[in-house]
Parts: sequence; structure tokens; C-alpha cells
Amino acid sequence: MKSIYVNHIAKLLKVKAWQVENCVELLDDGCTIPFISRYRKERTGDLDDVAVAEVKHWADAFAEMEKRKETILGTIEEQGKLTKELKTKIEDTLSSSELEDLYLPYRPKRKTRATVAVAKGLEPLANALEGGKVSNPETEAAKYVKGEVKDAEDALQGARDIIAERLSETASVRETLRCLFRQRRVQSKVTKAGEEDPAAQKYRSYFSFSQPVAKIPAHNLLAMLRARDEGFLRVDLDTDAEKMGKKIYYDWCQVHGYPFRENGNQIKEAVDDGFKRLLEPSITGEVLREAKEKADVESIGVFGENLRQLLLAPPVGQKRVMAIDPGFRTGCKVVCLDSEGNLLEHCVIFPHPPVAKKIDAITKVSDLVEKYKTEVIAIGSGTAGRETEEFIRKVGLPDSVKIYSVSEDGASVYSASEAGREEFPLEDVTVRGAVSIGRRLMDPLAELVKIDPKSLGVGQYQHDVDQKLLKEKLDNTVESCVNSVGVNLNTASEYLLQYVSGIGPALAKAIVEYRKANGAFRSREALKKVPRLGAKAFQQCAGFLRVVGSANPLDNSAVHPEAYHIVEKMARDLKVSTGQLVGNEKLCSGIDPAKYVEGEFGLPTVNDILKELRKPGLDPREEAHEFAFADDIRDIEDLREGMELPGIVTNLTAFGAFVDIGLHENGLIHASNMGVKGMAVPSQVLKLRQQIKVRVISVDPDRGRIGLRLLA
Repeated sequence: MKSIYVNHIAKLLKVKAWQVENCVELLDDGCTIPFISRYRKERTGDLDDVAVAEVKHWADAFAEMEKRKETILGTIEEQGKLTKELKTKIEDTLSSSELEDLYLPYRPKRKTRATVAVAKGLEPLANALEGGKVSNPETEAAKYVKGEVKDAEDALQGARDIIAERLSETASVRETLRCLFRQRRVQSKVTKAGEEDPAAQKYRSYFSFSQPVAKIPAHNLLAMLRARDEGFLRVDLDTDAEKMGKKIYYDWCQVHGYPFRENGNQIKEAVDDGFKRLLEPSITGEVLREAKEKADVESIGVFGENLRQLLLAPPVGQKRVMAIDPGFRTGCKVVCLDSEGNLLEHCVIFPHPPVAKKIDAITKVSDLVEKYKTEVIAIGSGTAGRETEEFIRKVGLPDSVKIYSVSEDGASVYSASEAGREEFPLEDVTVRGAVSIGRRLMDPLAELVKIDPKSLGVGQYQHDVDQKLLKEKLDNTVESCVNSVGVNLNTASEYLLQYVSGIGPALAKAIVEYRKANGAFRSREALKKVPRLGAKAFQQCAGFLRVVGSANPLDNSAVHPEAYHIVEKMARDLKVSTGQLVGNEKLCSGIDPAKYVEGEFGLPTVNDILKELRKPGLDPREEAHEFAFADDIRDIEDLREGMELPGIVTNLTAFGAFVDIGLHENGLIHASNMGVKGMAVPSQVLKLRQQIKVRVISVDPDRGRIGLRLLA
């Protein structure tokens, strides 16, 4: 990668150029983000996975820009117009807008008013007017009256069209306008369709709205642009056209040495036309796209952080589970799972109206809990979730059976997906959905990777943002979470394995097929027997896979096989076996890490090894806790201002946090009501699925809105 790109990325990320350069080299060599951040800290100066992902993003972006530059240079050279100065400007630019500005005058054009005028032979007249060489424009224009040029005014109009287009293609003018427009306000007005269509009412806050481009919150801009696309709003910039048109005219005159007074009106007309017809709509569109790109990045960042918290939510672990997908009319779907998540039995109960077979439901639940020695019950949090939880708590189950409310978001998507059909080809979608609810309580990460993140209910305008950038962020987030926790090689599904560093869908399938044919893997080394899993893939994935019960205890740790010899040397020096060293805090504390630094294994890596040896295979996730909503709240009508209630955070946005307090409607804690002075970023205060206490500060039953304040 060229040094101008390396230096720019380093400046953006506030790191050293050598860190970026080494990181790019590792990426080009086929290394993954988790592998680089975990096992190549010496090469990158300890860049974490977020920083490595940023380096990759910008490296990919500049690689695309370099291809674009090659295309542009080739096109201009074919025209015989590529000067040394222009080539240098194109090669040195780091801005895509500047690159396109430089290319604009040379880009092959569709038919425009200016190209028509050139075809009529009016370019010399435009040159003369622009250069201030005409004492009488009308007299000069009369010389061009012939063929398609009807009269002198027609000739002058064509010349003005040429000048207007040249103005609109002048890089310095476009950049000046961008800077000015970025300081203006974005404004929205309701359209006639918006006034008449009831569906537009959700956007009524934006029917007459204005805010500085540089300060507008992401959610406001994305909502306005969505309403514009639906035909309910007009969105543009308050550009003060008259003032900006005058500025361009004076700047133009100054650059061209103040044309003769006789030319002044012609130039002014051309400038006014160029601004209103060409520049203003073009630059307005660019600045709005810039603002949207910024809003996209912010919203995608929120989505990524929410997804990380959701995937790393506390698991209950390998326990025997009863999972219930609640319902009123169609009943509650009940499934029983063993500690590995395998389906044992399923049925339907009807504890609620209109069927209301409570006694039968109590009998079935009690019998199943006894039959399968159920340890925990997972109840979906959707329709009838609250009522089903209350029913289960009154069944009279043993105190040892814990009850949890589990988010249903995405369960229906899984049940109808290829993954759901492949796992349970003989079961219907209701059974698959209930199984998904139970499994996500056991291990949220292992289950949620099977579902499109956009279906998990934790995004902010996820369908309106740049989908390519969103996919990149979400893929990186899932990969980061999976590899930070580690994966049991002998129990992981194909869907979980494909997110392990260096594996992907094809190898994940091959690993599962090999496991089915040959039995459980006895060591990490046995992975090399999997067809098409070569040395590079093994290097990238081995450290993130765990083999429980392997003869080598390091196979169940995050110590990479390439560093096993370091641990073995530590054990020899202490005159103990590797097995005696692993998990022994006292022995590990007596080791001097500097003594084991060698070659590519520097102090950061040795310290990581010692940290892992103290607590091998430690799951970084917290433990799951039971939760119960307030007993006396059943409907929004039951709420009163000042009430203090327990709740669970269901979604975090840039403007606040949505909280389930046991009703069909979620409440909102606005960022200003987080109770932390100077803190306006909800994700820095709360986490998804966090159990909190809130105070009701407003209730609007008609609109189904509940305002909350976070209590310490």
C-alpha cells in the first residue's frame, strides 16, 4: 500500500504508520482480524480488534480508490489531456469528492445544454466572453448566427450554457460551495401527500423542521430521509442562493481578471444559471449524502455495540431446559431440551383464554419438569409472555427450577430459515421457534449466530443505512464475539464454526461432516485431518477452538499451538508437568515473563499466555440472573407518574434506551434522563438485557408512549 494511504490511516486512527503498515501486510497475507489482534500484538503494537477492523476498512477503501484513479488517469490520457500537474493531483488526493471533481471536466458526458452549444460551434464565443476579450457581446455573437443558431441571443445563450457548465465543473468552486453548504441548515417541509396520508403522521415532528447540517442527530436525519423517500417530506438545505450566487460571481471575476463591463451581465447570467441549475442541486445532494454517511456510521456503530452486548449476554450454560413460546388463541408451545440443546419432547398447552385449560396445562408442565429433571424454564417475552410467566410461577414447581424471560426477536426468522429446517426437518415452525428460545437462554451466542442480526430488534434505522457498511460491521462484531469467547470444537454447530477465525462456511461444513464420520476430535492437531483445512487455516483458527478432555490441557485454552513450546519450557523450568502448571495461580505468579521472550513472541504475547494459564478457557460472559416484573402492572392504563418499576433494557439507540416493564409497549429512557451528568451516550450507561429500575415520568396511552427515568 502506498505511503500516502498508510500515513493517512495512521493519522485517522491516531496510531503509528508502522503499525498500520504491518497490519496491512498481515491482512494481505490472509490473516484474520481476531488472529491479528490476539496473536500478533508485537507486529501491530497491540492494536485491538476494533482498530484492526478500522485499518482493514480503510485499506479496502483506498484499494478501491486506487483502482478508480487508474481508470480516471487512463480515460484522461486517451483524450490527450493528461498533464503532469493533473496526474500528480489525482495520484496524491485522498478525498473521493476531490478525485471526482478533478475528473469531472474530462468525464464522458451525456447530452447537455453545453454540449449542444459546443456542437453548434459556440465554444469560441464562450472563450472570448470568459476571457474578457469582447467589447460588444451582441456584435460578437452576430458572427455565429448560422445553421442552428437563430440569432445573436441564441448564440449568447449557448455561450452562457458553456460557461455555466465549466463553472459547475471547477474543482475550487465546488469545494468552496461544499464548505459553505456544510455550514447551512438541513430543512424539511411536509408535502401534499404527507398532509393527506395518515401513514405520514409518524413523521409529523419533521413537517416543519430545521437544524444545522453539522449538528443534526443521526436518527433525525435518517427519519427525514426515509420520509422523503416515501414522498411525505421535501428535504433540502437552506443555502441562501442569492448570497452564494453573488460570492461565486465575484470569485469568478477575480480569478479571470475582472472581465470588461460589457461582458459582466453575460458572465453574471451564466454564473447565476450555473449555480441554480447545476451547482446548487449537485452540491446539496453531495452534502446531504455526506451527512447521511456520517449518520450511517453513527447508527451502525450503535447497532454493532448493541449486537455485541446481545451476543455476549449471560448464558445459563448446559442445563436441562423447558422453553415456552407463549400465545393466547393458538396456545403456548412447550419444548423440553437436554443439557446439549437436543429436543426431547414438545406439546401445546392452553392456560389462557379463550381456551383456558389451566388444569390440563398445570399437569402437563409439572409432568414434563419431573420427567426430564428440568433445571430452568425459558419463556418468550412476546405476546402472552407476561401472562405465561405468571402462570408458570403459580404451578408449584420445585424452588430449584429457575424461570427466565427471553427475548423472542428473531425466533420466527430462525424457525423459517434454512438452518431451522436443516436442524428440525420434521418439526413445524412453532416447535423450531420454541427450541430457539430455549437454546438462546443456554448460550445466546451459539444460537443467535444462526439469525440475521437485522432481525434481532436491536438496530436503529438498520434498513436505511449503507447495507455494505452495515454487513461489514455486523460480520466483524459477530466474528469478534465468537472468537473472544472461544468455541468447543466437538459441540459447536456449523453456523457457529463458520464465524471462527479462518474457517468460513465451507470449512465449517467439512469440520462437522468429519466429526460425524470420525467421532469427537481428541486434539487440536487432529483438525489437520479435515479435508481442505490447510496450514494457513489451522494457524488462523486453532487458538480459538477448545478441545475439552484433550490429552494436552493447552488444547482447552486460548494459548495458540505455535506457543505451546513456551509453556512447556516454563513447566520444565519449574520442574512440573504442563498439566500441573495450567490453572495453578501460585506457580504462574512466580514466572518472570521477560525470561521467555524470544523471536516473534514478545512480552505482550508471553503476558497473554500467563494470563490464560491462570484461568484457562475462562468465559468472559457474566452469569444469568432471574427477573420478575411488577405484579400490579398489567396495562398502560395502570401506570402513574412517579411509579418505580423493574425493567429490562431491550434496545439502545443514540437518543435513549427502550425498556420492557412488563407491558406490550416498551418505555423510553431519553438520553437526558439517564441520570449521569454529562453522559449522553446510552451505551456507555446501560447494556442490553440489563436489569434496571426506572421511574415513570410520562404516560401517553393514546400514542402508546411511556417516558422513563433511570434510577441509580
